[in-house]
Amino acid sequence: MNKIVQALKYIISDWLMAALAWTVFFVYRKTSLDQSVESINVILKDPKLHLGLLIIPFFWFCLYLMQGQYSNVFRKSRLTETGQTLLTSAFGAIIIFFTLLINDYNHTYYKSIAALFLIHFTLTAIVRFIITSQNAHKIHRRIYGFNSIIIGSGNKAVQIFNELEIMKKSMGNKFIGYVSIEEEEKNAALSAHLNQLGSTKDLKNIIEKYQIEEVILAGEHHESEIIKSLLSKLEGKNIIIKTIPDMEDILAGSVKMNSILGAALIEISSDHMPQWEKSAKRAFDIVFSICALTLGSPIYITLAILVKTSSKGPIFFLQERIGIHGKPFFIIKFRTMYVDAEKMGPALSKNNDPRITKTGRILRKTRLDELPQFWNVLMGNMSVVGPRPHPTQLNIQSMELVDNYMLRHMVIPGITGLAQVNGCRGETRTTEDMQKRVNFDLYYIQRWNFWLDLQIIIQTVINIFRGDQNAY
Repeated sequence: MNKIVQALKYIISDWLMAALAWTVFFVYRKTSLDQSVESINVILKDPKLHLGLLIIPFFWFCLYLMQGQYSNVFRKSRLTETGQTLLTSAFGAIIIFFTLLINDYNHTYYKSIAALFLIHFTLTAIVRFIITSQNAHKIHRRIYGFNSIIIGSGNKAVQIFNELEIMKKSMGNKFIGYVSIEEEEKNAALSAHLNQLGSTKDLKNIIEKYQIEEVILAGEHHESEIIKSLLSKLEGKNIIIKTIPDMEDILAGSVKMNSILGAALIEISSDHMPQWEKSAKRAFDIVFSICALTLGSPIYITLAILVKTSSKGPIFFLQERIGIHGKPFFIIKFRTMYVDAEKMGPALSKNNDPRITKTGRILRKTRLDELPQFWNVLMGNMSVVGPRPHPTQLNIQSMELVDNYMLRHMVIPGITGLAQVNGCRGETRTTEDMQKRVNFDLYYIQRWNFWLDLQIIIQTVINIFRGDQNAY
């Protein structure tokens, strides 16, 4: 089950269908809408057709890519995908018409847009439907599967395993083994079919070692508190979590139940942002970052000179931070500390921190040291607005001390965020301070909308000009 190969199938089919749709539309436009009756040979030699064959497929590819339609290719729903293709085709047809075609017409606007939309949607949707159906068929027949584990070793774990194994159409679970709640627990009936991989204490290593994609929670009723604590840790991972229906009373209120997946399992989802909203947010991030990097270039040059002349060392500072789904990346900032300031390990800054240069102190109070992170945004590691990413070591420490800490890794981290505009930046003195930050982050994730992002950006700009007294 090669995800890259399958993604390429969608990319190549989309590209070819976009080229074919443009050709069919071009011929239709010349022979019907323009009423300039020309031979097919003449039309096919038109330079505008050839130019379109270079530009149009690339445009559609970028549009689908921004919407995330080439990720999770084995988990596509045919109905949902058809709906997404319908909306994307309508949106894309309008953009193409008003950017490339409108000057060619004095009338028949509606017919032109409708023709472009219908031709592109029909061809693209049919081929996508075929590929998705083939994948779904192979999943149902257990040819394709997702590495899965069962957490639990009691009767419920045995029951759910047996139910899944006897289903005519597989749900896609390829079981690697099971994980017991306690170290000493072992179930002979379950061990006859699955290997015991360890206990929940080893869960992180098990998920990484076996590249687990799905986790099924099948704890007994008396293990409900342990299951709830496990859930917050699992939510920070890029995995699907499922449970048996009669555990709904255990988990109600802590997560959002998504949909029933057959008689055996329901999927637990705390993802409050649909794919189209993620795509729209990503598009905004790209446009905003390009504008910030280009229009703000004089500011970047000035700050670079100030940093370089303030003390010996490089202009920029790179530090490993933890991003979405717990994946590490390197954040880029203007250097505000003396060289080797963190040779004893990273730590949050504090008041009158001797590691910080005079120029660095000003940059931190005005947040101007964060400006290079628009490059991180363009690279996809960060968003303009989101929970601030923490250094790796501090992240590990906070996981054990702060409630629901890993839930903040469900979204892409940001340059600024709700916690930062509410004064939660700079020194973190206690676990309670960090808990306050996390609470703001979780509120943002739960309530995200464009208006909230805009408010945070505006407040951030205000803090830059007045100087943030809470930053050190």
